[in-house]
Amino acid sequence: MRKQAIANTLSPVPVLAFALAGVISALAFTNSAHAADVPRADLVNRKELRVCADPSDLPFSNQKGEGFENKIADIIADELKIPVAYTWYPKSLGFIRMTLAAKRCDLVIGWGQGDDIVLNTNAIYRSTSVLLYKKGTGLDGLETFADPRLKGKRIGVEQGTPGGNVVAANGLMSNVRGYRMNVDRRYFNPAEEMINDIRKGDVDAGVLWGPIGAYWATRGGEPLVVVPLLKEKVGGKISFRITMGVRNGDDAWKRQLNEIIRKRQGDIDKVLLDYGVPLLVDDDTSMEMVTKPRTTAAAGGSAAPAATAATPEQPAAAAP
Repeated sequence: MRKQAIANTLSPVPVLAFALAGVISALAFTNSAHAADVPRADLVNRKELRVCADPSDLPFSNQKGEGFENKIADIIADELKIPVAYTWYPKSLGFIRMTLAAKRCDLVIGWGQGDDIVLNTNAIYRSTSVLLYKKGTGLDGLETFADPRLKGKRIGVEQGTPGGNVVAANGLMSNVRGYRMNVDRRYFNPAEEMINDIRKGDVDAGVLWGPIGAYWATRGGEPLVVVPLLKEKVGGKISFRITMGVRNGDDAWKRQLNEIIRKRQGDIDKVLLDYGVPLLVDDDTSMEMVTKPRTTAAAGGSAAPAATAATPEQPAAAAP
């Protein structure tokens, strides 16, 4: 609106317009040159750890503090020696806009690396999608969606997910049953719905993001077989790093969190492993799995490698 008003005012006198444009350009160049010298306002509350979280999104978080992101928040708060305070909002459309961007909170515990809607910290873990099926249904030993035994089978897929891309690339879309992804999980739980359909035999196998699939496979009935997808050759990337997210511009806060992640990585790993999260080594060229918490790194270094295993199938174990 203001730009339009300036344009209307200057249009009858083009010489003056060009002169003003030159002044504005010069000022813009000067401001840009010195932008790095201007300190940004620190909007982070230093008296409590203000976490943006979903009130009903297990295994990640809930209002009872039962999710692994709740436990990781406790680790960060313990290191900072401050209490945790939550801002609750469903982690669906508008989540960042209504929480972090609105300055109601200062930290999202789990966010995908590379999404520029937030400023990413270093990764707190790397995981992959998992294949799920019921034991004794002719799929025992399954390791990949390329297995011919899946031809003609009913496959559960959350819509718009990397796991769905793998199913499509292997030519298995003709019998797919779709489940919604972006929902308010106070009222809908697509992952639990898929798990129950596999147990009932309405679906033969399914694919979910690893932390979700491994968690719900142990709840509500017979445990399902959980197979981390380590051997897929088609369908694109299915393993991703998960970071913490802060507001763009909160660079000092990001650096402080990175130091805490480095220092407490072993504690974070233990929480994740306790919840059955399929953890991968932090190396995009490897699909080896982490089986023990990484040790604390020496100052300035990275976390020492943990014990790893390449065995794809892991029995579902009850998480906390």
